[in-house]
Amino acid sequence: MKQFDPGEGPSIASITDKVRPLAVGMPVSSVYFLGETAVFVGAEESAAIVDAAGEISRVEIHGGAVLCAASDGARVVSGGDDGKLVALNAKGEVDVLATDAKRRWIDNVALHPDGAVAWSAGKTSYVRSKGEEKSFDMPSTVGGLAFAPKGLRLAVAHYNGVTLWFPNMAAKPEFLEWAGSHLSVTFSPDNRFLVTGMHEPALHGWRLADNRHMRMSGYPGRVRSMSWSAGGKALATSGADTVIMWPFASKDGPMGKEPAMLAPLQARVSAVSCHPKHDILAAGYSDGCVLMVRIEDGAEILVRRRGNAAVSALAWSPKGSLLAFATEDGDAGLVEW
Repeated sequence: MKQFDPGEGPSIASITDKVRPLAVGMPVSSVYFLGETAVFVGAEESAAIVDAAGEISRVEIHGGAVLCAASDGARVVSGGDDGKLVALNAKGEVDVLATDAKRRWIDNVALHPDGAVAWSAGKTSYVRSKGEEKSFDMPSTVGGLAFAPKGLRLAVAHYNGVTLWFPNMAAKPEFLEWAGSHLSVTFSPDNRFLVTGMHEPALHGWRLADNRHMRMSGYPGRVRSMSWSAGGKALATSGADTVIMWPFASKDGPMGKEPAMLAPLQARVSAVSCHPKHDILAAGYSDGCVLMVRIEDGAEILVRRRGNAAVSALAWSPKGSLLAFATEDGDAGLVEW
């Protein structure tokens, strides 16, 4: 295992003794930071809020399964099979933003930096911006949502492609076609590329300037986690027994280039999260292991040894000083970096 120095002092290979274990008491599906406060979203009903002192507060957010969640740094917004869209803040205050009239599942959500929120139920996508709500029916069930980093433009992933919708414009939405089921979607931070995770073990992308296709295949399993590196120069992905890093620094993105492969283990990568400021990432694996990896040379630090369940959630705090992780069986922790 290569080593790198995470700050002052000698190089180390493990910081497992610096992890603060957290008894969140539930399987975790995702984790987010609201300032220095970590919010662990459970698979069912509840979220656990962990403040800077390590105090844990459980808050009920849904009346059943939690199907999706997203954060803009000020709140965590989640959707559930109770048909509700709910916002949770760092104080533990819960606000019901919407209730589906047909009690359909709210299974996708996205947040815009200006406060707009998007969600979906079945084939219908909704956007609420500055008090005004609009909806648009897609050709098939919505698989994923993402706001563009500039302007109020929403990417809606669905069967056979992605619809780009401008809720505040009367223009007809743009359709990016590619056969297959698209289950997640993300814009590059510089707004030049759009990438989807597919039902098959592959990604598909478009260069938005000319809608040129980018095929990113070769995975042994479905890509369930994606994270852009600081500055958006690379896209880290799960789905293999190494972290697959696709290059996006050039005008052609990954077209004609091979991805980098980092942190190989005898287990599949289940979650990835890139540091917000430095070229470092955290990777979680199906055997419960968590590694911190330097992108430049693949140097590794062990954060958590293998356990009983896959790592299901990873997140860095906004300043990058804290890393939170959690597993499918409810084991969670925080480490200061």
